[in-house]
Amino acid sequence: MTASLKFPNRGLYAITQTEGKTPDAIVAEVEAALRGGVRVLQYRDKNPQDAVALASRLLALCHQFQVPLLINDNVELAQRIGADGVHLGKDDGDIAAARNQLGGQAIIGVSCYNSVERALAAQAQGATYVAFGRFFPSNSKPLAAPAQLQTLQQAKAVIHLPIVAIGGILPDNGGSLLKAGADVLAVIGGVFDHAPEQSAQAFQGLFV
Repeated sequence: MTASLKFPNRGLYAITQTEGKTPDAIVAEVEAALRGGVRVLQYRDKNPQDAVALASRLLALCHQFQVPLLINDNVELAQRIGADGVHLGKDDGDIAAARNQLGGQAIIGVSCYNSVERALAAQAQGATYVAFGRFFPSNSKPLAAPAQLQTLQQAKAVIHLPIVAIGGILPDNGGSLLKAGADVLAVIGGVFDHAPEQSAQAFQGLFV
């Protein structure tokens, strides 16, 4: 696989909200979010009906907007559809294996929760970006352990990759994360709970 699209150094990172929605509805919401200025999309779906079909549609749509599509947790799916990369949590396999399977150009992101040490290890192992969170209460991951602003500050001093923040992020609280050291804000409900195009646009002022 050769991924031609790069992970953004700054901007809004949308993660699909799929629960109880048809594939057509998901695609329509993603298109609206892309029109609103989303810079990268992750396909996350804990109960997929036909992941290959939906992910393939999302990939074609993202590439119309010159936006990379990443697959959550599933290296095999990413390889099968030719996605731009994957996002790996702590139980989703290692970076080297994903890189070997997807190729040198693939985007590989890693969840680091509240751990700068985990981020340093991911950086050393060849990750494309590291993600910290959750920073605020989150409906998507209500049981996720909280992360601290000081973790972003510490990471900024030693991590030379894009730093992603996730968890309950809205236009009115995202600025504090960027100020602390985040480069990219990853959002589910903050984009997809309401009109996705307008919601995505509302974040854009944070990145000026």
